Amino acid sequence: MRHCEILDLTPEQLPRAADDLMTALGDAPSAHGRMQFAYALQRPDGTLQTRYVMSQGADKPYRLWRVELSARRLPSLAGKLPLLGWYEREIADLYGIQFDGHPEPYPLALHEGFSAGAPPLLKAFDRHGAALAGHAMPPTEPRMIGAEIQRLPFGPVRADVVESAQFLFYYIGEGILHYHPRLFYKHRAMEARFQGASLLTGSVLAERVSGVDSVAHALAYSQAVEGALGWRAPRRARALRVILAELERLYNHLHYFGHLAKTTTLKVAEAEGLWLDEQVKQVNARLTGSRFLRGLIAPGGLRRDLDVAGLNEALATIEPAIEVYLARLEGTRSYLDRLQTTGMLARQVAFEQGATGPVERASDLDRDLRRDHVYALYAHLAFEVPVEKGGDAHARALVRAAEIRQSLALIRQTLALLAPGPVLRREAVEQADPEGDGLGWVEGTRGGLLYAVHLDAARAGLARVKIKEPSFSNWRVFPFTVADSNMMDYAINEASFGLSVAGVDR
Repeated sequence: MRHCEILDLTPEQLPRAADDLMTALGDAPSAHGRMQFAYALQRPDGTLQTRYVMSQGADKPYRLWRVELSARRLPSLAGKLPLLGWYEREIADLYGIQFDGHPEPYPLALHEGFSAGAPPLLKAFDRHGAALAGHAMPPTEPRMIGAEIQRLPFGPVRADVVESAQFLFYYIGEGILHYHPRLFYKHRAMEARFQGASLLTGSVLAERVSGVDSVAHALAYSQAVEGALGWRAPRRARALRVILAELERLYNHLHYFGHLAKTTTLKVAEAEGLWLDEQVKQVNARLTGSRFLRGLIAPGGLRRDLDVAGLNEALATIEPAIEVYLARLEGTRSYLDRLQTTGMLARQVAFEQGATGPVERASDLDRDLRRDHVYALYAHLAFEVPVEKGGDAHARALVRAAEIRQSLALIRQTLALLAPGPVLRREAVEQADPEGDGLGWVEGTRGGLLYAVHLDAARAGLARVKIKEPSFSNWRVFPFTVADSNMMDYAINEASFGLSVAGVDR
């Protein structure tokens, strides 16, 4: 796989390899390296592999463990590397691989009551079949005993236009004793839909994994395909990709503040945040024809060029209002009172459980793929990575506010560097991966997004695509901030994480 150092292991060697990784990290939270994700795939000859992808630190290639399976069972690494817990459960659901010694041995993606015969990704996907979802809570749901303890299953249908999910609360009065999120009610089998698709169709699918992160998904996917084929997008395309990515970050963060203000009952601040979000989306539409910046990024560069004349001026018109808005929020006592000390996420927990993006940076973990594993044109741009130490909802909001300012500055810098030239090149300029495998990554709005792409034998289509989505990571972390909190602050805490259910329910 391009951009990776590869180590082939047997199932028996996995636990020792995990121990060695933990030893190599040393003071783990201060190091940039860590396990990222795991997935399974079925090779053309029918054999099964599991793959573990980890970062080794800034400016170092990713490392890949490949494990061939003679039987559908592996030792679980979740006890040593907790962030792998959900990945192992997802693999078990979709590939039928058993992980011995897993601390949470119950389904994740496929709810109880789902019957699909063979594991879904071990057979051709039926595009006209039923959705991969079921019902009920996990069999290991805790049974707390006591006359004072109340149980509240909330969802999956929630108020307003909030995405579908079910949450189980055990609480006394306002105090939450236990919280369990239940996702995957609208699992769309997106990874299966990539199988057999053309490379261009893959970029369309990627844009629709999570609608608000269309650019990030299309870019990570395209860079993975380019790595597999030895392609390299032209310089102008790489610059325009930066502009599109930062415009996406900008409108997402503004929408975030509007939603956060809503949960703190600031109706005027909610409306103003959403209006600023809308103004940026209108800029997007004038620039690209799509409010969500779709239909542009594809393997090899961009499908068409963009006329960026007037973009600087359009953003300069909005920027003063953004600054006034953020300052007013920070000057509102009731807003600060609700955010400060709400949803505390300790630094060590953030690291061990795999937090990413603004969530981890608000807990004093200094990571950003734009800087640590440079892509597009970020190597030529000067920017700061905002980091806060508080670990609470306020710290997460401060990181987002600082990122808004950085995004505006990055767009200005990139426009100054933009030069005429082609925006699409589909020819090898580097050695292609011999197996047709590629890894692509992007620092999305919500954090690190990675695509592992496996091309078919003719290199004309897709055999397997694995998506490491930032919200998948942050939803795993989120429950650690809910226990021992209170019901009144729950909505604020959830909003401060900026979570996407669609990103998880792939």
